[in-house]
Amino acid sequence: MSAKTVIATSGAPTAIGPYCQAIKVGNFLFTSGQIALDPASGQVIAGGIAEQTTRVLENLKAVLEEAGTSFAGVIKTLVFLKDMNDFAAMNEVYARYFAPEGVTPPARSTVEVARLPKDVLVEIELVAAV
Repeated sequence: MSAKTVIATSGAPTAIGPYCQAIKVGNFLFTSGQIALDPASGQVIAGGIAEQTTRVLENLKAVLEEAGTSFAGVIKTLVFLKDMNDFAAMNEVYARYFAPEGVTPPARSTVEVARLPKDVLVEIELVAAV
């Protein structure tokens, strides 16, 4: 088995439990789920699903960059929504990061969940090639 390397950046919220922002194994990066926490304050950002999705993706962008990759290297995402009625608004923001013109988007699963940490509206995790 390849060694596990912890990926940590101040550009994303600090892990507050027995987990890390991401683990690199070989040429793969596995992120923990990111929610709409401001990395500087540790507080949930104000706003609705569009604002929260943007913050989540900016957090993930910081983790990807720390690991030496980008959204172009993402292979699979898993999106957790508090309310599936937010799907279209989340998807609009998501597309700007993962599917700009000419870019093949990653595989994705999206599920509605009963509750997310700190009662946020969205959480996203991903797997990327490094």
